[in-house]
Amino acid sequence: MPVSRAALTSEIAGLLASAGVESPLREARLLIRQALSLGDADMIARADFPVEDADARRLRSLAHRRVAGEPMARLTGRREFWSLDFTLSAETLVPRPETETLVEAALAAFPERLRPLRVLDLGTGSGAILAALLSERPNATGIGIDRSEGAARQARANLAALGLYTRAAVVVGDWAAALGGRFDLVISNPPYIETADIDRLEVEVRAHDPHMALDGGVDGLTAYRAIAGHLPALLSPGGRAILELGAGQEAEVTRLVRAVGLGIDGSARTDLGGIARALVTTPV
Repeated sequence: MPVSRAALTSEIAGLLASAGVESPLREARLLIRQALSLGDADMIARADFPVEDADARRLRSLAHRRVAGEPMARLTGRREFWSLDFTLSAETLVPRPETETLVEAALAAFPERLRPLRVLDLGTGSGAILAALLSERPNATGIGIDRSEGAARQARANLAALGLYTRAAVVVGDWAAALGGRFDLVISNPPYIETADIDRLEVEVRAHDPHMALDGGVDGLTAYRAIAGHLPALLSPGGRAILELGAGQEAEVTRLVRAVGLGIDGSARTDLGGIARALVTTPV
């Protein structure tokens, strides 16, 4: 006999709770709602509706994957960032709330909403940072670059789904090595985890995020060296670069940026956890 939505929600929430998953009921509801393409009203007003046996088996399988450490965003294939909805692929990182600190820093650096801006997003991944900026600055245009063809494909799809692709392009490349032109804003969330530390990350990250987007080399600074070397040729007069930092990396990344002749606009902006997260250069 088919199980009802309410009963399946309770069953999955109990499974998640027994495994120590935080907010098990919220996650159970989210899993069922997104997997069955239901709205919030459907989950409440039609809680007694039956779930087809095939769908129930699929949802139980997803719940067991969640118990094994797979993040919810990988199970549903979606993640919200800056109040925008993004589809994920195996080649893209799950956008993190702390990365919104970069968007906040960029909007503060260029506060005029209608100002035309040329934006370059290095290592664009899902396109989350670029999309957030274009959504807030209607006269901005942008280019996203990623070394992964799969990530670039997903970023294009996300920008198109959000109605932003007429003002953006996404290309495959090794940082800015083959890129011409200058930009008002260069922004990046590069890989910054030390290679030896990747195996010590939480299972949700080490087993499910693409290592290309995590591995920053022996000291975690390989990508910053590459990016810093390109910045003087990329930034327009008055332009700024904003780089996401890993914990404890502010001093070293500051040194790399200053070594190419750029200044730093005070201390890095901190995220909600108090970690120095967004390093902002002074206008060139």
